[in-house]
Amino acid sequence: MAARTLDIETLLGRIDPDADQVERHLWLHDVLEWIRGDAQDVQAAVGRVRQILAAVGRMPDWPPRWRAWWQQFITHVDATPLLADYGFAPRTAFASELGHRLLRKWLPPTPETTDLSQLFHLLFPQAFDAQWIRAVDPATLQHAQRLLFASPEQGPPALEMQPGLWEEPAREPVSPPPHIVLATTASAWGQPVASYWQNELIEAIMYSVSQIGATGFASEIRMRMADDADTQHAFHDLAHSMDAWTRQLGIHGLKHPETLAATELLREQLAHCRRAAGTVYAHLAEQGVSVGIVFRLRQMRDRVQRVNELLDCLFSQNPAHSTARLVARLIMVGQERRSVRNLIRSSSHLTAAKVAERHAESGETYITRNFREWRVMLGHALGGGFAMGFAVWFKFLIGTLALSIFWSGLVAGINYALIFVLIQLLHWTIATKQPAVTAPALAARLKAMDQPNAVDAFVDEVSHLIRSQVIAIVGNLLAVVPCVLLISAALQYGLGQPMIPVKTATASMGALDVFGPTVLFAGFTGALLFASSIIAGWTENWFVFHRLDSAMAHHPRFRRLLGVDRARRLAQWMRDHVSGLAANISLGLMLGLTPAIALFFGLGLEVRHVTLAAGQLAAAAFTLGAPVLHQQEFWLALGGVALVGPINVIVSFYFAFRTAVAAHNVPQVDRRRINSALLYRLLHAPLSFIFPPKKRKTPSPSGTYGAGN
Repeated sequence: MAARTLDIETLLGRIDPDADQVERHLWLHDVLEWIRGDAQDVQAAVGRVRQILAAVGRMPDWPPRWRAWWQQFITHVDATPLLADYGFAPRTAFASELGHRLLRKWLPPTPETTDLSQLFHLLFPQAFDAQWIRAVDPATLQHAQRLLFASPEQGPPALEMQPGLWEEPAREPVSPPPHIVLATTASAWGQPVASYWQNELIEAIMYSVSQIGATGFASEIRMRMADDADTQHAFHDLAHSMDAWTRQLGIHGLKHPETLAATELLREQLAHCRRAAGTVYAHLAEQGVSVGIVFRLRQMRDRVQRVNELLDCLFSQNPAHSTARLVARLIMVGQERRSVRNLIRSSSHLTAAKVAERHAESGETYITRNFREWRVMLGHALGGGFAMGFAVWFKFLIGTLALSIFWSGLVAGINYALIFVLIQLLHWTIATKQPAVTAPALAARLKAMDQPNAVDAFVDEVSHLIRSQVIAIVGNLLAVVPCVLLISAALQYGLGQPMIPVKTATASMGALDVFGPTVLFAGFTGALLFASSIIAGWTENWFVFHRLDSAMAHHPRFRRLLGVDRARRLAQWMRDHVSGLAANISLGLMLGLTPAIALFFGLGLEVRHVTLAAGQLAAAAFTLGAPVLHQQEFWLALGGVALVGPINVIVSFYFAFRTAVAAHNVPQVDRRRINSALLYRLLHAPLSFIFPPKKRKTPSPSGTYGAGN
């Protein structure tokens, strides 16, 4: 902050070539901070760059000190990691990169480093830096190059002889790296020796290409590529193209037509490798997605882009402008690299798309489009409500065991999970679990909104969906309430006591009060319902990716234990039901354990599931008897139950729909057309959202007709 208040000549006068490394780096940091200012006005920052150049012109003793400082800087700092590795994960694994980004967010960088990629973040910590660097005009860049980076004996560097920005500094004699060998070879053939900047670019290109080849030869990538010979040999040919490029560069230098032709061949081979790696996505879409593999593919794609950017800078006719663009690009890459959200979103996008696709397929079975399907859904919902009546009984029974908070929550979660699995195996349904799988089906319809009558078809789908949800909730409630009342009556007349005592009944009604936290808890439960669907999709993807169905069907031990036919049938059964089992078990455990875990942290969160809440209120009403109908607490609790169902459904549907829209890359649609059509349908055919019409001839505002049932 102090550097921003200094006079520019005073700040420039602090340059000290003989200072230690940390002080040199901190001085450069202060200069860039002065240019940045308050990071609000790009043109103001560009103006401060011009002020620096003007101040240098008024200080004749400053350029020699700067050249000495700059030679010290480039002698002791390695730029290759910045050019080749900046923005890429040090290890090709999603989990390690996630941890690395979290550490970068929490731990400050240090100026005591010889790695320019580590120093770069300290020098350019904001995206604003990329903006003002891009905004510097070519004339100012050329002026800065002549003033700061030209040799004092030569004046402005000749473009053909020195397309880099600074000279190669004197170094201690060591074994020459590949780029120095290239430069020496070029000199022997009468070509101009490469500058320091060109040497760093060449070394970064060689390193990046080797990383691309290593990724292409990795077994998890190679075995999932397409089987054609052209794809399989893409990365073998990349090594040959790189060897040809370095040979032509060493013999002919940068400007020779042979070198330029070899450069184009290298670019084409890199594009070929990128297409070859892209065939892995087809395998992942069919056989299951791995976030780790997607992460490696994205890293390789970005490295191909980086090599092209380095080649552009190396062969540019305007090196100052190209270097500025490259630095700005690296700043933006650094900003993206520090984002944990971007990492998760980009690496898990394909997984989310696959989950959404499978949910869209299964969600179609929960949408009723005619009276027969509507009636079948009602029957399934009645069965689910009947089973949930026993879940309510077991919940109160667990409460009498006087278990600790954790064990009580675990047993309750197991109770819910077993009931949910039973409902799945009997092909019954629970209304609140449907939105998470029906929302992707609805989102998939948005991809075809440019088709004729697409709006009417979408409105039809919305009415089908709402109708299915309504009848499922009604069916659940019509069954769970009588079931709980019958169980309570049986316990009363068989054992002489109701399902719950009076004290528990009163507390249960109070917990459902419409003016209490019921709405908040219902929304939280909707989020849990959505979370269970994500767990289900991820589990199914994991099951398919690791080919566990094949292992179960063909593993010798399974065959000996179960027999060939039974092992095959079990594998197919697991393949068909693994998603449902994961959803039901995870949801049951979350409903039971979440309140216990939240209580441990003092949060006081509870769950409010409409079917369980209705059964809970029915048990309380039976215990308190007919006089409960005259109590205000009962009606307030009934109002709370009436809100729980819609909130469960809306919250779960919202999250699932947003996830599906993002995963499907659904384009922006004309929401006003859709809203207008929905309002028109609601006004002219409101019952179509509840009952399936026999034939619907209700025209939309556009004058077309939707699909009839």
